[in-house]
Amino acid sequence: MEQILITGARGLIGSHLVPALTPDYCVDRLLRPEHAAHGIALDLGHEWQEDQLPTQVDNVIYLAQSEHFRNFPAQAEDMLQVNTLSALRLLEYARQHGCKRFIYASSGGVYGPSEAALREDKQLRVSDNLGFYLSTKLCAEILLENYSGLMDIIILRFFFVYGPGQRPDMLIPRLIQRVRQGQPIVLQGSDGIRLNPTWVGDAVMALQQAVKLTGSHKINVGGPEVLSLHEIGLEIGRQLDCEPIFTCQAGEPAHLVADISRQQELLGAPQSGFAQGLSRLLSARL
Repeated sequence: MEQILITGARGLIGSHLVPALTPDYCVDRLLRPEHAAHGIALDLGHEWQEDQLPTQVDNVIYLAQSEHFRNFPAQAEDMLQVNTLSALRLLEYARQHGCKRFIYASSGGVYGPSEAALREDKQLRVSDNLGFYLSTKLCAEILLENYSGLMDIIILRFFFVYGPGQRPDMLIPRLIQRVRQGQPIVLQGSDGIRLNPTWVGDAVMALQQAVKLTGSHKINVGGPEVLSLHEIGLEIGRQLDCEPIFTCQAGEPAHLVADISRQQELLGAPQSGFAQGLSRLLSARL
């Protein structure tokens, strides 16, 4: 069986991906020491030694990301260490051990907001508007590209993944909480931003297919439906049987919509619309 080394295995995507891969692959998980009863104890936010890693690896899936994405500048070092520097060190480890494929979980946020759906061939640049966290993700992408002649480098740009086990401060859980508690959802403009949220099962399916790809690729991973924040709030209210409250603010909404043509071609089309995914999420939270 092929060996897969996964970082971020306890996160939203990782916790669903590991059981999906274990029937077909030998999976090693890098976990923080306090969670490492069933994995390799290694904290990517601090100094670590490569002799803690397995001597054989065919694929690396780098899902780890700093949990301090809103805490700049206080946690700038952690963001850089986890999102960029540890990814580079693990990439070099992979090269030295004959790894054939390195998959990096980036973010659709690296594009910045756009009226049009975002394509992978859009030229990206670091700017003040991008913010420090997303800049560390983009820096990692740039570094990874330099290794594309040494192994297959697959960069997946995920858009608004949601599902059971997600942190409560992420977008969809926050919206659910606001509707439940009768708190207003703030919209920029009349309908708020447009996005295509991704059910975690579709994110897992994309990664399962990415492990089988040959060559180096950048691929958006998004959901099948483009919805406004207003429409998302209405659907949450419908399923909770609560009337959502909206507050409109002046300003241009920062739309972030993935063009998923390449995803459909290389990884398969996402299967779960938002209403279906939300129903599963709410059932799991009961």
